[in-house]
Amino acid sequence: MRAVRLSVVTAAATAAALAAVTGCTQKSDAKNGDAIQVTAADSKCETSTKTVPAGQVTLKIENKGSQATEVEIVFPDDRIVSEKENIGPGTKYTLTAEVKAGSYEIACRPGMKGHGVRQKLTVTGGKVAKRDPRLDKAVASYREWAQSEADSTIPKVKTFADAVKAGDLEAAKKAYAPSRVGWESTEPIAESFGDIDPKTDTRADGLEKGQKWTGWHALEKALWADKKIGDEQKALAGQLVTDLTDWQKRVGKAEITPTSMANGAKELLDEVASGKVTGEEERYSHTDLSDFKANVDGAQKAYELLKPVASENDAALTAELDKQFAAVNKLLDTYRTDKTSDGFVSYDKVGEADRKGLLDAVNALAEPLSKLAAAVVK
Repeated sequence: MRAVRLSVVTAAATAAALAAVTGCTQKSDAKNGDAIQVTAADSKCETSTKTVPAGQVTLKIENKGSQATEVEIVFPDDRIVSEKENIGPGTKYTLTAEVKAGSYEIACRPGMKGHGVRQKLTVTGGKVAKRDPRLDKAVASYREWAQSEADSTIPKVKTFADAVKAGDLEAAKKAYAPSRVGWESTEPIAESFGDIDPKTDTRADGLEKGQKWTGWHALEKALWADKKIGDEQKALAGQLVTDLTDWQKRVGKAEITPTSMANGAKELLDEVASGKVTGEEERYSHTDLSDFKANVDGAQKAYELLKPVASENDAALTAELDKQFAAVNKLLDTYRTDKTSDGFVSYDKVGEADRKGLLDAVNALAEPLSKLAAAVVK
């Protein structure tokens, strides 16, 4: 779950110019080591250049503000090309992306809410080197997999919604976690559209001023905390099906590149560290470990598809990633049970020491995973 984002506006007029790159290895000619220097603060977003050539672009980000920020490369209609969330105060991060000629913005979002502070970025044309065909295959396979995850999610969401509409509290609780698995595994794609995630997966503390609380977590609170289903919840269940059907239809049109796959895998691990391990995501149902596993599975899927190229460019990195993915999955298996609908122990039964162990395992995987994007475009 991410912070709320502004709704996407009509993109028809700019779609042709703003299509994501389908093949490139040319690097930016921006100053300071072929990178755009991005300085984020509580009320500013400064960039070292406003123009780069099409191809690979690297953002060297430094957060000089007092709160965590999010930095994104976005289309004017607010679709995301690439992003990095949860950049803490005083920390730095390198983001690698691929862009085609057109108009973009670099957005810094202090507190990870709202429209943020933005700088325009013009990507000029030019000769772009042909991309490794294995990476094109990886993108196509990832898109096909993401679509299958979305397609399989809708029946599960309908089962959940039907239980809510029937007023069957226990059946709704049982169907809740399974309805979220496909979404959690492909969440970077959902977030790239901008307007779907706020309607379906926002927690109460992520709401913008004046935003109505809808989606899974509003229903989660009603089922577990309030222990009641009323007309409002039945309406929310119907709206959830509508919103997620919209997501299902859009998956095939998502902007996907090898670097967005790699960055998305890292973002899924960040989701685990910031919401699942802490217990904040599923604070009422305590089904966090189901989400946790789905996030890891989604990250691993992207990695496995990119691995043939990444292993040639950085064998040591892929060896470490293999090791750390295996370690995280082995640890998660120790929390499996057949006694709950989602197959894992209730997260409120996981003590602080065990949560620390989970966080350590996630961090051990996230660190090498942050280098995957650079490895696939060497």
